[in-house]
Amino acid sequence: MARTSNEKSGFDRIPFRMHPRVFAALGADLVTNDVVAVIELVKNSYDAFARNVWLRFRDDPSRGAFLEIEDDGNGMTRDIIEQVWCLVATPFKEHNPLTKSGQKVRRVAGEKGLGRLSVARLGERLDMLTQAPGAPCWEVNVNWSDISAGDDLSGSYAECRSCPEVTPFEKSGTLLRILGLKGQWDNDRISDLEDNLARLISPFSDLGDFNIFLSGFGDSEIEEVKIESPEFLAKPKYSVSGGADGNGNVRGTYRFAPISGGRVREKELKIAWEQIYDVIQDRTRFRFSDDRASCGPFTFEIRAWDIAADDTQEIAERFDFQKSQVRKAIRAHKGISVYRNGVLVLPKSDNARDWLGLDLRRVSKVGTRLSTSQVVGYVSITAEDNPRIEDTSDRERLASCIEVAEFEEILKAVVALLENERDEDRIKPDRERPMDDLFAALSAEDLVAEVIALSDEGADASEAIPLLRAFSSSLDAARKTIQERFIYYSRLATVGTIAQMLVHEIRNRTTAFGSFLDFIKNRFGPFKDKDIEEEFRCTDNAVNALERLADTFAPLASRGFRRRKRQSILEDQIRDCLALHRGEIEKKYVRCNVPDSITAVAVDPGELDAIILNLVTNAVYWMGDVPKENRELEFRLIPINNGERVRVWIHDTGPGLNEEDVEKVFWPGVTRKPGGIGMGLTVASELVAAYGGRMSTKHPGTKGGASFAFDLPLRKQG
Repeated sequence: MARTSNEKSGFDRIPFRMHPRVFAALGADLVTNDVVAVIELVKNSYDAFARNVWLRFRDDPSRGAFLEIEDDGNGMTRDIIEQVWCLVATPFKEHNPLTKSGQKVRRVAGEKGLGRLSVARLGERLDMLTQAPGAPCWEVNVNWSDISAGDDLSGSYAECRSCPEVTPFEKSGTLLRILGLKGQWDNDRISDLEDNLARLISPFSDLGDFNIFLSGFGDSEIEEVKIESPEFLAKPKYSVSGGADGNGNVRGTYRFAPISGGRVREKELKIAWEQIYDVIQDRTRFRFSDDRASCGPFTFEIRAWDIAADDTQEIAERFDFQKSQVRKAIRAHKGISVYRNGVLVLPKSDNARDWLGLDLRRVSKVGTRLSTSQVVGYVSITAEDNPRIEDTSDRERLASCIEVAEFEEILKAVVALLENERDEDRIKPDRERPMDDLFAALSAEDLVAEVIALSDEGADASEAIPLLRAFSSSLDAARKTIQERFIYYSRLATVGTIAQMLVHEIRNRTTAFGSFLDFIKNRFGPFKDKDIEEEFRCTDNAVNALERLADTFAPLASRGFRRRKRQSILEDQIRDCLALHRGEIEKKYVRCNVPDSITAVAVDPGELDAIILNLVTNAVYWMGDVPKENRELEFRLIPINNGERVRVWIHDTGPGLNEEDVEKVFWPGVTRKPGGIGMGLTVASELVAAYGGRMSTKHPGTKGGASFAFDLPLRKQG
């Protein structure tokens, strides 16, 4: 082993070496499975500006089972084979990110120079033919097993010669013949490959000039199938499409299109990065800015379906598609896929389909969240606008950095917007009818009156049978609706008990932690040691994250609140609630106006806080959607009922409510806030009702935003 010595330091310099097994090790470890390995090779064809790629599984008596991948791309010259293809981890594509064919240009999909090692994972040997335009055809042979069995990398070679046979290419291209396949390619695995190849090219891109064909064992070339997605995947029941700008602000369009026809509903949506920042649960990972995101602009389209038995039957009938294949087709494309310059980045295997954590979110909301198996999403990024959003070497996830974290939070907010709008289109009117209306359907008064009328007219008893049948149907419908409602509230009560315990335990501990941190800051701050300052910041952020978690569940926990006393000074409670939000209010530059009067109400201060805090929290959050100079929160108090009660109005200057949401905003599970559970206003309105009052809203709001009102009993004098 050659060694050199550094006379000044006295150290010997020992060169690194690599064992030939590195080829097999990198191929096995950096490419997680065989399907991903094949996709990497197809991406190489795309990078070579191929118009068509053919994948053929064949079985030959002399050579055994093998996989053939042929394309009509630019192919390689002798110099490219030696200087680029045989150089592992070459920076060639990084230095040459664009490929050209005539007047057309493509950005390459690979940059790491490791994709060819997919061949080493798939088979023992490689026979390759490749030809560049106007150049001779070259034959390259590599025996990966022999290379791995060697002792020194200097003895590892690829054999190359001019092709002695007639070239198989019309002008140019590459043909890979992977022999000695290591994995078992049965029909199920080939079907899985077909599903994943269908996701390789983004529907965002106008890439009709890149086609993929596949044929399995026993299929002839005539039976090769062009890989395409089912028609119904392009016509979803629910969808949201749009984009995020360079600051992380989102604009998009929601569309509801019933499968069997009917009223199509479209709605323009928007959410500012400032609002997305407010609902980030864990801000300790990175130093998120509340002002803007730095991940870069991107576009998206997320499609969703209901997949119960009746829903899949509806899709099958509408699109002349086998019902049994509907779920399979959605499952094959399920999840949100990220494409860079039109080519799939993530996910490349089933293990990574839920990389955004949609299924984990689903258990945390009283209402309806979408699961990965209901969603087919496409997100389009570019190397120019999103240079930091990169996949890891194993192709299973995105690299960990603040830009990726921002990217993920924006996408979660977009999914939440889709879920909220979908909820509105799925709500059954009967489910949200007041309980009094539901029980009214159990009354027999109208039936009795009609039977008496028939009797007075001298009618036969048989004439009352239709009336009885109609009443029986009405009873059945009412019973079913009431049963559904009580099951819903039963589940809600269980969640409320858990939430009460959670909020109690968290706040007991964060209060102590917070007091200790305040003591440390006041006693020893400001910190001169940057390491101590950073540790303090992380700890403070962690406590705040726990507080936000408690705030999320607080509306549910309030349902089990026990009254301590029945008197409060309304203005004092309003100021206390604003003081609790002082940090957020000051950060968002919200001006608050509270009357100077003194109004005594017969309401427990804890319950009054729960009502006011919910309205204040919502107002401050939604005003993040308007310019800072226009943010104002105003309270107005008006005596009513001859001075026995007081009506409290809370006006803000945010974007306000949509007209169709004026009634729905109080329904359980209905929310427009990403990450919300849709219970805050429900609980607040129930607390008001417990004091004989009513909570309401109006459209448009007094100050151009939202206006909410509720009335409370005044404390009697003496």
